Amino acid sequence: MTQKTIDSVTLEVIKNALTSVADELALIIMRTAYSNIVRDAFDFSTSVCDHEGKVVAQSLTNPNHLGAFPDAMGALIDKYHSNTKEGDVFLFNEPYGAGGVHLPDFYVVKPVFVNGQLEGYVVTLAHQCDVGGIAPGGMAVYATDIFQEGLRLPILKLYEGGRPNTAIFDIIEQNVRLPSWVLGDIGSQIAACNKAEQTMSELIGRYGADEFRRYTNALHDYAEKVMRAEISEMPDGTYHYHDFIDGLGENPEPICLKTTLTIEGGHISIDWEGTSPQVKAAINGPMPATRSASYTAVRLAVSAPIPNCEGFMRAVTVTAPEGSIVNPREPAACGARGILMFRMVDTLLGAFAQALPLKIPAATE
Repeated sequence: MTQKTIDSVTLEVIKNALTSVADELALIIMRTAYSNIVRDAFDFSTSVCDHEGKVVAQSLTNPNHLGAFPDAMGALIDKYHSNTKEGDVFLFNEPYGAGGVHLPDFYVVKPVFVNGQLEGYVVTLAHQCDVGGIAPGGMAVYATDIFQEGLRLPILKLYEGGRPNTAIFDIIEQNVRLPSWVLGDIGSQIAACNKAEQTMSELIGRYGADEFRRYTNALHDYAEKVMRAEISEMPDGTYHYHDFIDGLGENPEPICLKTTLTIEGGHISIDWEGTSPQVKAAINGPMPATRSASYTAVRLAVSAPIPNCEGFMRAVTVTAPEGSIVNPREPAACGARGILMFRMVDTLLGAFAQALPLKIPAATE
């Protein structure tokens, strides 16, 4: 039996339709959020995933989030794939074991069922204005471990079969300083997921589940192909760069970020070996954050309009030594990990500048 070919026009239509669903998620959150950090600062992100939890579309929101979605969805599916039913909504923020990046970032995820079969997920992440802990806003740089930073939520069913778990709402309300804003923003994420679930179901129904799966698989393959073609145009080689963050305390010692960028045969490897150990402060970046920063720098280095799906990540490998500031061990604090991520992107751009001097002249400062 011969395999059916992929029609390029249909692939483009489905790609753009999936992007529209991701943008619909983002627009609903933007218009209904309660807090300034979400509504005005746009500190949130949205995506759409296939039936395996792989990202097939992302909105144009915060790049420091989007590279972490595969870790989060992988953790969710590992825990609940055999126990997911229509009407479920998941909530979590845990950086150690659940794919979170820091405690203020709450994932709200809803599976999409078509004719009783799980066919995808709609995913939102929003930075909550408070999560308890020793500092308002949950971002105390001086926190020495994650237990000081606020409410830790493993992957939980906020709704099960369409019925809310009121105990979770009560726990959140009792543990944050601005419960109406936090619960309001969570409600905004839920509303976005409910609407996008409907849109996604209609899209899948239009093509049929089997055909839709075939095209989302093709979309991953296409993104990988384009990314590898872009990388193949770069000069093969190994490039090193290091940068620093100011140290901590009364006698600060500079914190080193060191990266080795290897470009070879359509593949990029990024290794953070040599980076300083984790610190007793909240600027540690869990591995999902490290992957996000790394993917962001890679996307800045390529020119082609690559689909924002997980397929392009197949061409990029990111490694970091356990116990380093870019891959800390639990219970390292990580609330202010954004400080680290921005400098990680700078460091990688410094490495890319050696390979692509006409495109990336230098690391940013």
